[in-house]
Amino acid sequence: MTAARTLAGQTVEAARRALTARLHKAAVDTAELDARILVGSVLGLDLTGMIAAATRRLSDDEAARLDNYALRRLAGEPVARIIGLKEFWGLPLRLSPATLVPRPDTETVVEAALEIVRRSSKSEGSLRLADFGTGSGAILLALLSELPAASGIGTDLSEAALGTARSNASRLGLLARAAFVTCSYGAALAGPFELIVSNPPYIRTADIATLDTGVRNHDPHSALDGGADGLDAYRAIIPDATRLLVPGGALVVEVGHNQSSDVEGLMVRAGLAPAGRPKADLAGIDRVVTGLFLPR
Repeated sequence: MTAARTLAGQTVEAARRALTARLHKAAVDTAELDARILVGSVLGLDLTGMIAAATRRLSDDEAARLDNYALRRLAGEPVARIIGLKEFWGLPLRLSPATLVPRPDTETVVEAALEIVRRSSKSEGSLRLADFGTGSGAILLALLSELPAASGIGTDLSEAALGTARSNASRLGLLARAAFVTCSYGAALAGPFELIVSNPPYIRTADIATLDTGVRNHDPHSALDGGADGLDAYRAIIPDATRLLVPGGALVVEVGHNQSSDVEGLMVRAGLAPAGRPKADLAGIDRVVTGLFLPR
């Protein structure tokens, strides 16, 4: 008897417990949370709905879908990939194979960018921002949700990724203030912008094979591979920023572990002034470097 047939006819609560046990047995650290999310996705229920429907029995189709989800999770596929959805900055974002799964560390970019904007004497209402390598649109849309009079452009080399970002902007009611352009970082943009943000690829090529399987096997490598030293993207982004930023404008970028000083050095040599110390993520790792364009 297959696992799907075993689940068919079980109650919602029994199916959740059975899936939790399967994931625990496979040493999945987040077994209980993953099981709840996967069952809820199959049934279209949030936690409250699952509690209310605890004694309802799964149909054959629901059991088969849930078992498929379980097999994918046991093979190392992230839950967000399986359900095609990830929350970022409180926003539910659809994913696609062309986009990274947004991570909590990247919310540090949003925090740093908002700090820069709110310290500035410039009105938030006239703010124009750009998100280089926007992927799902996570950073751009988070900022637009916080700055209701601002407008922004997201760029990406992947038209598929831009389609996902555009769809997210539409679903969140932000499309009127967001535009999307297919290009490498800022190559096709004319500016000017008060703020440029980016979470570029920064993993050293040789290190990709050592990444967690959920990242290595499911995130697009083009969004991970930063070249031999992990800094290739910054060498392209920083000159674009100096061309596109208004005087006093800021470039805010996510960086990898132990990369902050190297990226700051690239900024300084290009004429950007450091805006204080790098901003650390919740793990205490320097995660965001900000440079100000202060032409002489």
